Amino acid sequence: MSEPQPLREALAAHGLLARKALGQHFLLDLNITRKIARLAGPLDGKRVIEVGPGPGGLTRALLEAGAKVVAIEKDPRFLPLLQDLSATFEDRLEIVLADALAADESSLCSGAPASIVANLPYNVGTPLLIKWLTGSFRPTSMTLMFQKEVAQRISAPPGADAYGRLAVIAQACADARIVMEIPARAFTPPPRVDSAVVRLDPLAEPPSARRLEALQAITAAAFGQRRKMLRTSLRSLGGEKLCSDAGVAPDARAETIDVAGFLRLTDTWLTGS
Repeated sequence: MSEPQPLREALAAHGLLARKALGQHFLLDLNITRKIARLAGPLDGKRVIEVGPGPGGLTRALLEAGAKVVAIEKDPRFLPLLQDLSATFEDRLEIVLADALAADESSLCSGAPASIVANLPYNVGTPLLIKWLTGSFRPTSMTLMFQKEVAQRISAPPGADAYGRLAVIAQACADARIVMEIPARAFTPPPRVDSAVVRLDPLAEPPSARRLEALQAITAAAFGQRRKMLRTSLRSLGGEKLCSDAGVAPDARAETIDVAGFLRLTDTWLTGS
């Protein structure tokens, strides 16, 4: 197998620059991308979905680890670079030109189990995570890079400043933890903020689709007025009675309620208190 062209040389050869409108920041340091691949666990022979591969820095690391990669890329400028990788790595790379927000991951993987490993574009990272947590496609694991602030919001415990809807929904579905922090200077061009990698492993019994939909409604109301007591912020959903029936203090505020408490509120609301 021949070695692929160095990333910086490949970008220069094709005259490619990152597009701010697409949230693009290239991670070209293979030491970092290889570490991300290792954090995703054993990948040899495993199917991996990557979103936003760009010039293919993380893609190379995943392929080196033996993964079979489905790369979803919105920007057609990167197709020649990714096609070169596909040829180099014995066709273990399938390239899909599409918007990941609209992609059908189950169809792309022919229904086979797959994990997701990606340096997500900053402007769609949170919507993509919610899609994968609550949609019909359930990855076996997710190893995802976000802005550091978003990573903290995903993994925050109750009472932390970053704790909110995203933490509750993520942690109701998965064990979520920050496994790596990456400074802005590691990217080309450097963003204004640092980044972090979050590993999410699905819980053995994640909430059903109906329960998740209700949890989203409960958390939207609770954190929509996070400075107010739950008896007030949840008034339209049952207010004080809902809280009391669920065993949650009506005078508590949303940021102090753990995931289990929100699930009790959800279940109580679903059963009509």
